[in-house]
Parts: sequence; structure tokens; C-alpha cells
Amino acid sequence: MTTAVSEARLTTPFSAQRQRTLWRDAMWRFSRNKLAMLGLVIVIGLIFMAVFADILAPYPYDKAVLSEARQFPSAAHWLGTDAIGRDLLSRIIYGARTSLTVGFLVQAVAFSIGIPLGALAGLRGGKFDFVVLRVVEIMTAFPSLLFALFIMSVLGTGLFNVIMAISVTSWVPVCRLTRAQLLSLREKEFIVAARAVGAKELHILIRHVLPNALPPLIIMLTLGIPTAIFAEAGLSFLGVGIDDPLPSWGKMVGSSAAYLRVYWHLGLFPTLMIAITTLSFTFVGDGLRDALDPTLRT
Repeated sequence: MTTAVSEARLTTPFSAQRQRTLWRDAMWRFSRNKLAMLGLVIVIGLIFMAVFADILAPYPYDKAVLSEARQFPSAAHWLGTDAIGRDLLSRIIYGARTSLTVGFLVQAVAFSIGIPLGALAGLRGGKFDFVVLRVVEIMTAFPSLLFALFIMSVLGTGLFNVIMAISVTSWVPVCRLTRAQLLSLREKEFIVAARAVGAKELHILIRHVLPNALPPLIIMLTLGIPTAIFAEAGLSFLGVGIDDPLPSWGKMVGSSAAYLRVYWHLGLFPTLMIAITTLSFTFVGDGLRDALDPTLRT
């Protein structure tokens, strides 16, 4: 019986034998996580809504009809209207585009700065590592939101300025994590072997080190996007974020504060969108963390 099974395995083509890899196991474990899959579905839906906002929105986001101001949800306006008669559903749909643009671009800036600095600091060490660490420590000492408020007060409001203000400190945890990963990997046997055969530092970094440091960075990316979205919402809530008439969920919540006792819908729906978006990305990040944890491999 055992011999027959062994012979069957030997005669099976190699391409038909599924090799177990970290990424394949991670995908399988991620697909088994119901909360992570729910979060992924919602995230895909939010991205779809942001990309096709021009088609999905029933009205232009800046169309104001003063005679229809502060209407409650109805057949004509499913989520009601704001203080100057703009359709709330349309502004929430376009607000998804604003929030996701901020979230993804902030992380793009953070990773384009944090990964090279952290990788070079961890791989080279010495004076370069000392200087990078001192800069990271100085930036860590600044409260992120207060520092962003200071930058916005200097630069002024606007989408681009919001992205820059949040990005100024968002690269710091990426740099620290990348450096920590490089320090733990640079003395591994496969790195030492690559140096022994004459491989250059850049080749070692790109081909050997970064791929092994990628899983925790991917998790940081998925968890950093809702952090950036929440920061933008906070700045817009305080009135120093996105300019009118561009919709922002945080600005919509802030502008509804004076009417909440009567017109509850003005603040409820954008607040729910912020919470759902943040929670969905958090579910995806937690699912990736569990899926990419090597201690869970069987």
C-alpha cells in the first residue's frame, strides 16, 4: 500500500504537485479569516465607489439648492441634504475618493522615504545609522496631529497640503520597522553567503533582504492607510484640512456640529463612513498579520 502511494507520487508531474510557500499558505489562512474577508470586500467596495464616484453619485457634489437645505432622508435625497442644500449621499460618495486618495498617497510618500532610509541604516550601520536614528528620535518627539496642525497653519488648507502635513511624520515608523528588519536579517546565513560570493550591497538589499522584510511592511501599509484617513478627518474636522467645495467626511462631521440636536443625519452618515473604512482596513491588516505570521505555519 505504501509502495503504491510512493510510486504514484513519483509518477505525478512536478508541476501538478502544489508546493507550499509562505505566500500560498498566507493566502489560504487569510481566506479562512471571515473578518479579514469581510474587511477586504468592504475595502474593494470603497475603492470602486471612489473610482466611479462620477457615475454613482446622483447629483454633483457641489450643487447647492438653498430651498432644499437640511432636508431629512427622503426619496429625492436618500441621505438628506446639508446646510446649503447639497445632496449628502453624493458628497459621501465623493468623500470616499478624497479619503482614499489621502490614505494611499500618504503611505506612498511614507514608504518611499522610510524604506530606503531604514534599509540603508540597517544594512550599512556606522555613522549613517547613527544620523538616521537621531533624526527618527527627533521626529518621534513631535505629536503627529499637532505637528500636522502646525504645518497646515503655515502652508494653508488644501488636499495636497494635507497629504504633505500627514506624510512629514508618517515615514518614521516605516523607517524604524525597516531598520529593525534589516538588523535581524543582515547576519543571516544567506546574506553572509551572498557577500562571500561578491554580491554588491544594492543587489543583496533588493534580491535578498527586502523580500524577506516585506510581510511586516505590508501589514504596516494596510494599517497605515486608515491612520492617514483618520488624521485627514481630524484636520478637516478642525477646519484646517480640505477646502470647500471638495467633500471630506471629517469636514462634513465638523460642519454638522451646530445642527446635530435636530438634524442628526448630517453627522451620523459621514461618521459611519469613517468608522466603517477604518474598521475594514483594520480587519484586513489584522488578517494579514495572522496570515503572514510564520509561527502559525503548520
